Amino acid sequence: MTEDLKTGIIRISDDVVATIAGLAALETPGIAAMSGGISEGLAKRLSGKNVQKGVSVEVGQLEAAIDLRIIVHYGIPIQEVCRQLQLNVRESVSNMTGLQVVEVNVKVEGVVFKEEEVFEEAATPRIK
Repeated sequence: MTEDLKTGIIRISDDVVATIAGLAALETPGIAAMSGGISEGLAKRLSGKNVQKGVSVEVGQLEAAIDLRIIVHYGIPIQEVCRQLQLNVRESVSNMTGLQVVEVNVKVEGVVFKEEEVFEEAATPRIK
């Protein structure tokens, strides 16, 4: 976004919009994690520090388009999670930047099961 005022120019970088979108995505119920994409390994799950992973944005002077790659929790209707995700991201980016979000595209790259989460957290060896 660029705003030409008498006092100067305001620009919002792609990284800022990607960070806002990533945080909004991780706060959406049903989203297990963002996906780093196939090029970075098999649906590498990321959270917290790398919120821009799994997020691609195009930012113009007045509009933004956002692409998200996500992993969802098993058992929750994917289409409902994705609709809520689109709404949350659109609202967060619009409220914080003033940009009109023209599209939020979502690609579901994986499903995580409760057992997988518990197993990954425990990570204890099976034999001694």
